[in-house]
Amino acid sequence: MSKWAAILAGGSGTRFWPLSTPSKPKQMLNLSGQQSLLESTVSRLQGLIEPEQILILTGRHLVDDTQRLLPDLPKENVLAEPKAASTAPALTWATVAALERDPEASLLSVHADWHVGDDPLFRETAAAAFDTAETHDLLVTVGIVPTRPETGYGYILPGDALAGGTARRVKKFLEKPDAERAAQLIDAGALWNSGMFAWTGSRYLEETKQHAPEIAPFLEHLRSGDIETFFHAVTPIAVDVSHFERSEKVACVPGRFLWDDVGTWAALGRVRDLDERGNVQMGSAFARDSSGCVVWAADGKVVVDGVEDLVVVQANGVTMVTTKNRCSALKDLLNSLPPEIRSLP
Repeated sequence: MSKWAAILAGGSGTRFWPLSTPSKPKQMLNLSGQQSLLESTVSRLQGLIEPEQILILTGRHLVDDTQRLLPDLPKENVLAEPKAASTAPALTWATVAALERDPEASLLSVHADWHVGDDPLFRETAAAAFDTAETHDLLVTVGIVPTRPETGYGYILPGDALAGGTARRVKKFLEKPDAERAAQLIDAGALWNSGMFAWTGSRYLEETKQHAPEIAPFLEHLRSGDIETFFHAVTPIAVDVSHFERSEKVACVPGRFLWDDVGTWAALGRVRDLDERGNVQMGSAFARDSSGCVVWAADGKVVVDGVEDLVVVQANGVTMVTTKNRCSALKDLLNSLPPEIRSLP
């Protein structure tokens, strides 16, 4: 079977406001290194998947910028979703598109906005996920070996081992726990649910027909090329729910590479270089007698003095000051702002 990748690269530009905007969302920002998160995602696949077999799923308003960032990918590999409908419809489209070009396609699904600290180990793990999907004819999820009792992630409780390799059946998926429960799950061998998946195209479509009534009745629209009707007919649903939580043909492969979904400004403290007092300083930023801060100056100058655990971001004519603990509530903040402050170019 040939290996394909489906990269989920939509985004509304809210998680890293005011630096991110609808026209330049998280995955197009250089949040964790010299490249944008999207460029890093594609580079990470080199040696595992050919550029001609990498599909990008994004919004129509992001197509031109996506193609500009990724000139080595064929333009027809950037799939523009007519509307946001969560991950399952998008990945169903990618699976059908890959099968149309290659009836023996297997797919790896990843998000464009992750930070990965060990690309070779990532590729080794992805290869193991492909092998498990093809050998055992199962949907496969990659569970990250936890490094802390994270309350913002879902967890996977592995079950019985499969023959050969490190793959195991999935016993149970668990939603975001509190800190005490997260520690208990880690002690029990649970893994973080990364959202990195692998499957053969044929198995995915079979599971779609059996378990995803939100999507299955509309598959013919995809096959006939009527993408617009398909996206407006389906019910938005995450592939975690539509396929992985409902199917019994699911396995997990452990991932031991450094992984972070870079979900908030506070996450930059885990993926960026820190000064001697644990601060992230980007652009014309200066921190004196301060610790644990994220200070990002995009087009101006920012100085902090004598503070701890603050996030200070200056970008697009806006300066935002909050705490690390409140970063996860950024969407609530945006919803409370008057349009003239919230709306950015």
